Amino acid sequence: MKTTEYFRTSVMVRRPDIKTEWIEYVLRNSVRTVVQANGRIRHWALISKVGKYLRVVTESDGETVHNAFFDRRFKP
Repeated sequence: MKTTEYFRTSVMVRRPDIKTEWIEYVLRNSVRTVVQANGRIRHWALISKVGKYLRVVTESDGETVHNAFFDRRFKP
């Protein structure tokens, strides 16, 4: 899995509970995908083990992970 420096040094430090396999799952099984104005792409999928939707933000290539967090506001 490709990641940005920000993801490695900031996101994973603050959110060690988010598993890499969950991020990979979201990228393969998104229930919604939205392109942001800056070109980054948001992907959402339900992580059934925790009962929450995980949002994964990638660079415009759709592969390089920039951010990941459980999105409390997401409505499928």
